[in-house]
Amino acid sequence: MRPLRLASRGVRLLALGSVVMLVGGVAAPALAQQRIGYVDTEYVLNRLPEYKTVQQKLDKLEQKWRTEIQQRREKVQKLEQEFQARELLYTEQERKRKRQEIEKIRKDVEQLRQQYFGPEGQLYVRQKELMRPIQQRILEATETVATADGYDYVVDKKGETLFLYARSEHDLSDRVLRELGINVDQQSGRQP
Repeated sequence: MRPLRLASRGVRLLALGSVVMLVGGVAAPALAQQRIGYVDTEYVLNRLPEYKTVQQKLDKLEQKWRTEIQQRREKVQKLEQEFQARELLYTEQERKRKRQEIEKIRKDVEQLRQQYFGPEGQLYVRQKELMRPIQQRILEATETVATADGYDYVVDKKGETLFLYARSEHDLSDRVLRELGINVDQQSGRQP
């Protein structure tokens, strides 16, 4: 009986293989007809003057907030040093109160840091707010280029999609820049 089962399993595998080849044979021409392009959005962003302006605004804001946090941390350190220098002069109750004050200020500094730089902090919100119009322009320019040239898909080369190989003739980045009104110098030393 076992040889029959093996033969039966072999026939099923052969049938399954035939179905896969048939489906693959039908799907392959459809896939071959699709055009895929990519845009290096990091490259495009770095060529846009308004992106540089936005980045400068964000850098100034970040520096301002970092300075504010650093000043507050230095204040906490100064309070700690003063406490350590006078600790023996305080009563147990005064020591406890001073430690609580210092700890409260330390927590306030950490809350401020989270408020500015946390995952949903003000820097992130401001960055999203300032970048949204630029990203929208890039998306619209990409759609215009892709539609004009008949691309089915356009992906971001620097995004989460990993390409092990990308042919440079499918790079639409310079065309997207032209669509955005940016003069593209082909001798810029760009590395694809």
